[in-house]
Amino acid sequence: MPPNWYRVFGMRYEITHRPSFSLLEVELSQGEAIQAEAGAMVHMSPTIRIETKARGGVFGALKRSVLGGESFFVNVFRAVGGTGTVGLAPPYPGDIEVFELDGTLYAQSGAFLASSENIDIDIKWGGAKTFFSREGLFLLKISGRGMVFLSSFGAIYKKELRNEHFIIDTGHMVAFTEGLDFKVKRVGGLKSTLFSGEGLVAEFYGTGTVYIQTRSMDSFLSWLIPNLPIKD
Repeated sequence: MPPNWYRVFGMRYEITHRPSFSLLEVELSQGEAIQAEAGAMVHMSPTIRIETKARGGVFGALKRSVLGGESFFVNVFRAVGGTGTVGLAPPYPGDIEVFELDGTLYAQSGAFLASSENIDIDIKWGGAKTFFSREGLFLLKISGRGMVFLSSFGAIYKKELRNEHFIIDTGHMVAFTEGLDFKVKRVGGLKSTLFSGEGLVAEFYGTGTVYIQTRSMDSFLSWLIPNLPIKD
């Protein structure tokens, strides 16, 4: 095995060019497969066969697409002519985090990049408490036993909570583990909410891990759009 490759749940992988332009490479043995977001493939070996399908049927795929911000279709890459590799990357600059999942993980919409074929991806209703959250009303509920790869805008770092509270801007949340709950609230008074540039925050509480991205897509777009050239 090359020195920078890792093997978990029988799957070999490497993440390079971190944290700004991360690339995931997965080695698949004969018959082994990985599922990924549509459009994520950068390269693949000629021994790899690609199958495109609506994961969970048409209704399940439609629910994830409309409510969860994910692609309607997923691509399944399977090694059929011997061992091969697949390179995957998210559509925007940022990092890739790997999870050795044995249970359930919750992620922001659009964070899913790839996973073992047996991992289930569903939509979780966030409740009325997320109504004004910039991350929307729904979270991705990722369940099963295997590998999961999530992407971010910017680098990813994690905060371990042990029966405590922690506050993050809603636009910086990537994922969190079971054992944690959260509520969305204003950062301060009405004036702070409207003019501070912080908007709404998520206050997590309990025991678990929160994964945070160092950049916010909302903040980036707020900076970028006014600077775009205007056509006459």
